Amino acid sequence: MRVAHVITRLIVGGAQENTASTVLGLHEKPGVNVRLYCGPTTGPEGSLEPLVQKVDGLFHRVPNLIRPVRPLSDWLAYRQLKCAFASFRPDIVHTHSGKAGFIGRLAAKRAGVPKIIHSIHGPSFGPFQGWASNALFRGAERFAGRMTDHFVTVADAMRDQYLAAGISQADDYTRIPSGFDLQPFLDAKNSSTKRASLGLSPGDFVVGKIARLFELKGHDDLFAIAPRLAKRIPNIRFLLVGDGVFRGRFERLAKEIGCGQNFIFTGLVPPSEIPSLVGVMDALVHLSRREGLPRALPQAMAAAKPVVAFDCDGAGEVCLDGKTGHLIEPGDLPKLEERLAKLANDAPLRTALGQAGRKLVEEEFTVEQLVERQYELYKRLVA
Repeated sequence: MRVAHVITRLIVGGAQENTASTVLGLHEKPGVNVRLYCGPTTGPEGSLEPLVQKVDGLFHRVPNLIRPVRPLSDWLAYRQLKCAFASFRPDIVHTHSGKAGFIGRLAAKRAGVPKIIHSIHGPSFGPFQGWASNALFRGAERFAGRMTDHFVTVADAMRDQYLAAGISQADDYTRIPSGFDLQPFLDAKNSSTKRASLGLSPGDFVVGKIARLFELKGHDDLFAIAPRLAKRIPNIRFLLVGDGVFRGRFERLAKEIGCGQNFIFTGLVPPSEIPSLVGVMDALVHLSRREGLPRALPQAMAAAKPVVAFDCDGAGEVCLDGKTGHLIEPGDLPKLEERLAKLANDAPLRTALGQAGRKLVEEEFTVEQLVERQYELYKRLVA
């Protein structure tokens, strides 16, 4: 079985880690010849390319596959992918992300690829953007959907949004959660040494957030409630894991609101360091307005940490209100403040929520399950 995966770029992020894990896992399957086609990885978010470049013949660069809409580059990327598919002759082309999803499916269709699959890691349209952008992206997804044999979603919420937009039928969707290596998170400890290296004291209440420092990730909501929380809980610290173009603005904002000592910016860290950072957190918040099923939530839950999340996209499928964490309507900042304050003052509640979250994740989110489910789907589709 020949399988070609296509993604716009391999920055450090949930969709990209999912894709890298999938192709590396498929490479180990007998009878599977897998390739990953990817555009240039640029920006402050870091790169996962070294992970897949270790395997000879797995990684293939598509120079003109870039994230911004550029008609000439997009046409060249289409031609490059079409030629690559004609040469490789895959049984399946499996695309990821918006730009690669559209161009990759079009190229696969024109190259006569037997089966075309698209993974929906997050919505291309929704309330997070204006009507003009929604109309454009919804139209593009409907067009590409007519060339798609099957969709993989990381959460049922993605399926429901696409069905509501008139894209394909319910039987054409399969939910496959974004699995990862659980063991480092199961083993994560609240290390005093790690805390000290971050400037944290043993008694600090640490609220973590793992996300690119970028728009729609919800950092501004956290900054909005930080001054009041700092007065109520003087030992509260906000550990922001990740980097991005907004870092300078956020560092200035922390000082402007009088909370410079409450915020800690780790900057870009390799994925291997995430478990140790989660280990020193007492709770994790996820406030993104656009995310399929945020990988940070099950990662924190695997480490038995309670989570607090806005009820956007697939967050509610793992952040079960009152069971594994607290689920809040987007923008309800008073409730966000109260839930974090409650967790800060109730250690038994943190333990109960964390243990329930760990149990849920152990049943659903292993990387082995991710690869096996995709492999079984491939076999079914090509049979």
